[in-house]
Amino acid sequence: MDDKDQTELAQRVAVVRRFKKLLEQQAGRLRNYIGLLERQEAAIGSGSGDQILAQVESEERFVAEIISLQRVIIPLEEMYSAVSSDDGIPALKAALEGMKAEAQAQSAKNRELLRARMAVVRADADAMRKNPIVRSARSAYGVAAPSFVHLKG
Repeated sequence: MDDKDQTELAQRVAVVRRFKKLLEQQAGRLRNYIGLLERQEAAIGSGSGDQILAQVESEERFVAEIISLQRVIIPLEEMYSAVSSDDGIPALKAALEGMKAEAQAQSAKNRELLRARMAVVRADADAMRKNPIVRSARSAYGVAAPSFVHLKG
């Protein structure tokens, strides 16, 4: 083998290794994201607004990381397809697709739970607005607030 062939082979091996490493990172992030979605489902069920907000903020970070990594994977995938050697990458890609489908299903489930929770919160808010005690301008205890103070000195 001449130096040109060895250099080309080394580049191909480097592309395959980098592509495989990125796919493994993406798989790890997707596993973490699925775990986050499951915790988010529990937070929605508990009804804690703070927990739901924290989960949504975490979800936004995870999605941003997944998208940024995907932007790097796409060009490497094109390079890999030009090199294309069977080294377990097709199986890894299939597993990634399965995880993506699972994440989408869990996300859709969480959206439905959140919609139902929001409907309950809206109904509670409407009930509070219709409550005569809440609507009245006076104190619920019937004590008028003083308008001025008389001081003797």
